[in-house]
Amino acid sequence: MTTARDIMHAGAKCVNEGESLQKAAQMMRDLNVGSLPICGNDDRLHGMITDRDIVVKCCAEGKDLSQVKAGELAQGTPHWVDANADMKQVLNLMEQHQIRRLPVIADHRLVGMISEADLARNLSDEQLAHFVENVYATSG
Repeated sequence: MTTARDIMHAGAKCVNEGESLQKAAQMMRDLNVGSLPICGNDDRLHGMITDRDIVVKCCAEGKDLSQVKAGELAQGTPHWVDANADMKQVLNLMEQHQIRRLPVIADHRLVGMISEADLARNLSDEQLAHFVENVYATSG
């Protein structure tokens, strides 16, 4: 059985909820990623932030990136998967919530991320087509 841990990208980096969006953007640039998990001082997952979040919710509103904290964009309960979850659970969660990046948690700590690229390397063409259809489907 293939698990989330088997396909995830290990060593995901968090931006602390108290860091500025400027710092988050610099981390994204340096790590060459479009999203980051937001973690608290308790080292727990508090949310996710994307480059689009920064542009739409900060830059477009005329806010100062150096003054807005990453935690301010950590809204709602973040979706995540246990490291021992099987592929069916991973896909169901990502499809149900139409998300493209999924934090992987073990012992209440972030241990990795699953992205579309990870899925592409590990799914059959049929499974990948089903995922894409469900995640990118628009409501009519």
